[in-house]
Amino acid sequence: MCPRPSRSELVRCFGDLDLAEEVTSEAMEAALRHWPADGVPARPGAWLLTTARRRAVDRLRRDQAYAARLAVLRADAERAEPAPAADATGELPDERLQLFFTCAHPALAAEDRTALTLRCLAGLTTPEVARAFLVPTPTMAQRIVRAKKKIRDARIPFRVPGPDELPERLPGVLQVVYSVFTEGYAASSGPRLQRLDLAQEAIRLARILRRLLPAERETAGLLALLLLVHARREARTGPDGEQVLLEDQDRARWDRAMIEEGRALVVEALTGGPAGPYGVQAAVAALHDEAADVRSTDWPQIVALYDVLLSLAPSPVVALNRAVAVAMRDGPEAGLALLDALEGEPRLRAYHPYPAARGDLLSLLGRRGEAAARYREALRLAGTDPEREALRRKLARVESAAGPGGGGPAAGGS
Repeated sequence: MCPRPSRSELVRCFGDLDLAEEVTSEAMEAALRHWPADGVPARPGAWLLTTARRRAVDRLRRDQAYAARLAVLRADAERAEPAPAADATGELPDERLQLFFTCAHPALAAEDRTALTLRCLAGLTTPEVARAFLVPTPTMAQRIVRAKKKIRDARIPFRVPGPDELPERLPGVLQVVYSVFTEGYAASSGPRLQRLDLAQEAIRLARILRRLLPAERETAGLLALLLLVHARREARTGPDGEQVLLEDQDRARWDRAMIEEGRALVVEALTGGPAGPYGVQAAVAALHDEAADVRSTDWPQIVALYDVLLSLAPSPVVALNRAVAVAMRDGPEAGLALLDALEGEPRLRAYHPYPAARGDLLSLLGRRGEAAARYREALRLAGTDPEREALRRKLARVESAAGPGGGGPAAGGS
């Protein structure tokens, strides 16, 4: 498979998102033409980056509006600049984080700058970014185009912000890192449930942010959340890559060192002032990781934490998760009533965990025909093969229990 040149480095070199994307595509096309005949070079990534830079030089020569940038680009093409090392001056020690903070420009709407960063710098596809925001792919594509146009028309400079600007831009960068992790934890599509490379990269970036801005408690909260969730990675899939649900996971396979590190960071995140959204989510994850099994989990405390989270960062996904926790605390009927109230929420229409959760609670209530309908809906929306297979198993169970009529709710409980 042909590698891609680093879009982050190209953006840093060229200072233009559209130009970077165009020459990246041209370099890929050139590789597909030349490598089958000439052989793959010893350093394919460097070959692609050099080719992309040369294509950019050609474009800049033809475009007088970019003439002022040409000298800089020529000099940069002659040498690969290493990422600056971490120091005590507050400077960003990582090239990717430099660009994340650069794109977190206050002139852009918060959601637009996050979407643009995920698409153009973090390497996520437009459908993956759309999933992170629970919007249709065409809507997200328009949002990204709008953000690029705003950068171009307003002539927003691609300048690494100074240390005094970092706290203002931090929330947007935390959102980007969290969204990258989310795609790694639960992939949008494909044959695998997890993309561990993305999850590990997000944790790496979160660690740098924690070192860089130790006084910002949400950096501790985000790192804690990622560690506490990622600690379950080995138990989340079976030998053939199949999905293993939380209640069925072998908790002995959870990474205890990672859990202990995460728990310590939760204490930091929740001490010394009002809690932030990442710290609260990390506290929820810690309660899951501390429990011996699903039944003995402290569901009342989890519901209380979701109440806090809804006040800090309300969203339909938080409301969905709270409804499931209420079902575990008070019974499936109570949880189902809360899920029913979310049925008109447009951002949940393409989010398969919502109909899947309704199917689970309907099944527990013995309403197997309705549960089957919800599982079919979730099956249609699920993006990965392991998720679809897990839903097929649930669907088969409720259809078998419903009997030959396919039908109606069974008498009695499930």
